Amino acid sequence: MTAQVSAASDRNPDAGYRPDPHRWRALWVTLVAGFMSLLDVTIVAVALPTIQHDLHASPAQVQWVVSGYALTFALALVTAGRLGDALDRRRIFLLALSGFVVFSAACGAAPDITLLVVARLAQGLAAGFMAPQNSALIQQMFRGAERGRAFGFFGATVGVSAAAGPITGGAILALASGAQGWRWIFYVNVPIGILAVLLGRRLLPRTRRSGRGRVDWPGVALLGLGVLALMYPLVQADSGGIGRVWWLFPAGAAVLAVFTWWQHRLVARGAQPLLDPRLFTTVRGYAAGAAVGTLYFVGFSGVFLVFALFYQRGLGFSPLHSGLAVTPFAFGSACAAVGSGRLVDRFGRLLTVCGLAGVIVGLGGTALLLLLAPLDVAPWLAAPLLLVGGVGSGLVVSPNITLTLRDVPVRMAGAAGGALQTGQRLGAAVGTAALPGLFYLVLGKSDDYRRAVVTALVAALTGMLASLALATVDWRRDRCTRGAHGKCPDEVAHDPVHARHP
Repeated sequence: MTAQVSAASDRNPDAGYRPDPHRWRALWVTLVAGFMSLLDVTIVAVALPTIQHDLHASPAQVQWVVSGYALTFALALVTAGRLGDALDRRRIFLLALSGFVVFSAACGAAPDITLLVVARLAQGLAAGFMAPQNSALIQQMFRGAERGRAFGFFGATVGVSAAAGPITGGAILALASGAQGWRWIFYVNVPIGILAVLLGRRLLPRTRRSGRGRVDWPGVALLGLGVLALMYPLVQADSGGIGRVWWLFPAGAAVLAVFTWWQHRLVARGAQPLLDPRLFTTVRGYAAGAAVGTLYFVGFSGVFLVFALFYQRGLGFSPLHSGLAVTPFAFGSACAAVGSGRLVDRFGRLLTVCGLAGVIVGLGGTALLLLLAPLDVAPWLAAPLLLVGGVGSGLVVSPNITLTLRDVPVRMAGAAGGALQTGQRLGAAVGTAALPGLFYLVLGKSDDYRRAVVTALVAALTGMLASLALATVDWRRDRCTRGAHGKCPDEVAHDPVHARHP
């Protein structure tokens, strides 16, 4: 009976849908909260030297302020998404946001590095429970062209939060001068978060219970162990984690293989899995979109850390000055992401292909300038190219989220959004570990900041080229499926569940 109800719901996803009159104001509440949680992944990086000095911490301890947050953030995503689907997305979002506010205050008040790290771990967990509810609430509140516009704003939030972290952190440190100024990086979340909680209680819609409230706890344990095993060496890369615990990579892959087997077994028994494998096999565009996003975030996330290292240590820029140098990228990304929400229904995957090409041109040209132009003018000559790269990024992140999630049934929206963001977090972990590591490796051998930054940028472009290849394949497939009768002949038998809906 459950399978029949689910299939009927998938065939007619708009059955019983009534537009929520508060949906656009509710969207802004979720976007503000999401922006805070994603910004906190990178904003702290510029304050690490000050934190280390004030709290008398070792380099390994202070690294956990950044990596611990990223780790617990990623661990929570899929489980939080499934809980939102099964219970009430509004309730989980508000509880997680409240926790995020409390732990942000705890981070700001931490008297020593141990308590700061513990508070950051808890803050990341709260952020991980909040994040998948964002995309799931968009799925729930919007349909048709409105959903594309809403995901456009969501994509802008994701893209700009990563790019804006360094400049926001630099600006806060410049304004809150003094030995303890770094604490305001955490305190700034408190008033904004409290306001978001109050507005969210009034505006966010409740999730109608579907009768599928049981949670796959063995799946939660397996997925958590697998993601932890893959991410732990990456977040410890600066202290030799990859070389020391490299065996966690194959161990994590084996645990995830067991997790996949367990999910298939639950589906075969008619039970509700944590992450339904049919998302990847019968929901058109989901598997390709998740892969495109993961590969793109490998390069995208690490690039800003590399720029910060080059500008601050190589050229002697202040944190604020360094952040301003990459502002064109953030500005272009925000503008393009918002506009792309109106274009994604018309151009589909072609928008992502063009965006990836723009990012590659922009960052490739920037690498060439930093290699050849005089260093006193190179950062400013690179500004137009970074703007091109930012526009391209805005055409990647937002449309890819829309294209990946638009055919996902609302009943699976939380788990699907959580899995998509887990892939992005894993990609970001690889990028933030590998690119700065490569930067330092080249710098240690040559003492040449130019060569170090260019080598790291070329490595980032490699991941983006792989993402472009996947997006191009999916675009060609999408052109075929949008042809006569809406299906390629060889796909009809393999896509029994979904016809594309608005």
